[in-house]
Amino acid sequence: MEARGGRGGRGGVASRGSRVMAAPEEPCGSRAGGEPGREAAGLSGARGRRRARGAAAMFRCGEEIVSGESEEESSGVNLMEFSDEILLHILSYVPCTDLVLNVRRTCRKLATLCLDKSLTHTVLLQKDYKVNKDKVKQLMRDIGKEIYQLNMAGCYWLPSSSIDHITRCKNLVKLNLSGCHLTSLHLSKTLSMLQHLRSLAIDVNPGFDAGQLSSECKATLSRVLELKQTLYTPSYGVVPCCTSLEKLLLYFEILDRSREGFMLSGQLMVGESNVPHYQNLRVFYARLAPGYVNQEVVRLYLAVLSDRTPENLHAFLISAPGSFAETGATKNLLDSMARNVRLDALQLPKAWINGSGLLQHLKFNNPFYFSFSRCTLSGGQLIQRVMNGGKDLKSLTSLNLSGCIHCLAPESLFRKAEDDIDSSILESLVVSCCNLRHLNLSAAHHHSSKNIGNHLCQLLARLKHLLSLALPVCSISDVAANMEKPPMQSNVTPQTLGKKVWIGIQTYSNQKPQSSVFWALMGSLPFLENLEIIGSSFSSAMPRNEPAIRNSLPPCVRAQSVGDSEVAAIGQLTYLQSLTLAQLPNILTGSGLVSIGLQCQHLRTLSLANLGMMGNVVYMSALMDMLKHCKCLRDLRLEQPYFSAGAQFFQALSHCSSLQRLCIVSRSGTLQSDAVMSFMANCLEVIMCHMFMGESLTVCKNLQQSIVRSSMDDSSQLLKPGPLYIHIQMKTLSETSL
Repeated sequence: MEARGGRGGRGGVASRGSRVMAAPEEPCGSRAGGEPGREAAGLSGARGRRRARGAAAMFRCGEEIVSGESEEESSGVNLMEFSDEILLHILSYVPCTDLVLNVRRTCRKLATLCLDKSLTHTVLLQKDYKVNKDKVKQLMRDIGKEIYQLNMAGCYWLPSSSIDHITRCKNLVKLNLSGCHLTSLHLSKTLSMLQHLRSLAIDVNPGFDAGQLSSECKATLSRVLELKQTLYTPSYGVVPCCTSLEKLLLYFEILDRSREGFMLSGQLMVGESNVPHYQNLRVFYARLAPGYVNQEVVRLYLAVLSDRTPENLHAFLISAPGSFAETGATKNLLDSMARNVRLDALQLPKAWINGSGLLQHLKFNNPFYFSFSRCTLSGGQLIQRVMNGGKDLKSLTSLNLSGCIHCLAPESLFRKAEDDIDSSILESLVVSCCNLRHLNLSAAHHHSSKNIGNHLCQLLARLKHLLSLALPVCSISDVAANMEKPPMQSNVTPQTLGKKVWIGIQTYSNQKPQSSVFWALMGSLPFLENLEIIGSSFSSAMPRNEPAIRNSLPPCVRAQSVGDSEVAAIGQLTYLQSLTLAQLPNILTGSGLVSIGLQCQHLRTLSLANLGMMGNVVYMSALMDMLKHCKCLRDLRLEQPYFSAGAQFFQALSHCSSLQRLCIVSRSGTLQSDAVMSFMANCLEVIMCHMFMGESLTVCKNLQQSIVRSSMDDSSQLLKPGPLYIHIQMKTLSETSL
């Protein structure tokens, strides 16, 4: 079921490395690493957020005073007594639409401050689901000339006519229209009036015609330096018009078949590519969705680069799922890059690196981003070819080694999954790349030896600047502690879907184990914002960029000892914002989740998959207790067979007052329709609800119709603010669908 979310997707898949160290949205901007994580340093950013929240509380007290209550009658602080600097800082956390259309009408002082250039310079409408076309019109009319950066990404509910009002923003420098309804004519009309535009993000949908762009529009595009273009149809889009490009970000989302079922071709006219116009290019980034058409189209873009490689190119990143074979043109491009450029960021498909000496010839200059996901890179190659024998790489802030099963072993030949890692390789990596902020070691078996001081967690504890971290479950297993405990036969029994696997009863306490290396690691990373702990053999039932594996392998033997105590250790991360836990078989009660809910008050994204026994949701009680404390939670994804989404669950979920997106994937799962309706009525911010359960089509359709009626009926109390256009899709997940 998808409610109020036209292009909602699947609510954040908890697949391998799905968030931490995923392909970066803007690889050479402030976020050098994956999608999660901020570049701001830990202490100053954390304190700033804490001060801002305290100030926001005082702002609410001030609102009461402004609304008519005298200072003597109120126990709060008078907001108007603060200095302009403090007030501007407080107001910077209020959405611009509220500032201009509401707050500035309260009093004369706020009327002046709300129009300060520091607040109107950048307008963010992204994910502001309460904005409608009338508010956009009024906003552009009031402060259009003051806006220099406008982000409307994902405003799919706004009609294309809303884009016309952007023409009032004469001084606009940066514009993001990704996900908006945009025709060639509307784009032409808008860009014709934006002579100062230097950064643009748009979608290229079927029916796009560059021939409809006016000469004034093309003149604006000729001055654009940064272009982000999402392709839903084979096309060069506006790239041929952007003759001064320095940064090109391409997102290929082209389907292999049209809606009518016809096969699509990825062939384009080479003459439209404008070969000379790439010579100023400094950043090239391409992210491909699955499908051969996407590969065909991106090869045409690369063919242009292989003809004349830009001399100033310093970032070259291609993210491609599955197999993406190297061709003669791409080989020529890489050879030319090895001769003529020095890179700061590199990401290539695994087939382009495996078995080649490419890394040995490429030159790097103060690199900040490396991604070798799924490559057969050994530890020896990592040290010698990438780190130049332990060269100082303090500039490196982001490193993705997801799926690199041999990267912490000296050689890749004859290594077994159960073999221990070479701690000296990891130690060299930690010492050389001491300023890492984003690290992904997931989707591999990284087993530490029993030698004291050489555990993976102990070595990673030296990376004090980490903001995001992804690890396999088996890597956090405490070898020394496990050796002191008698082995339990039930802990090594493979888990099978639908069969209850009873694990030996253990005594659990929230107190910190004296010798736990994972507890020590979590305590040494106080400013970590994004964490993923995922089983090395885990595969989501509904992955984004890889096929679902029907018969997945049992969890790693070492992972059998990771359970509630390790989950409780995560509660030490005070500033944690995003958490993914998948395939932790030794979860007995889920009591560690309660610790996270109580202590991680900044948590916004939570993804849980296949915890504990597969045939029974053993952590349901603890999850409900946890949700009662998650006041800032916006995204929740649960993937668990036999999950019962009943009244008690949705009642607990209703405490998450900030929740916007919910996704439940459960084979043989059940839901209670009345509970869903009550939840949708209480959580006013929810704009997307996906449920893939085992219910019948009749139940799904009836629930779908009920939600539609409650959302569209003006007299109903269930009516919520949100997008004007509501899209609801209910699907069943049967036993054979996986």
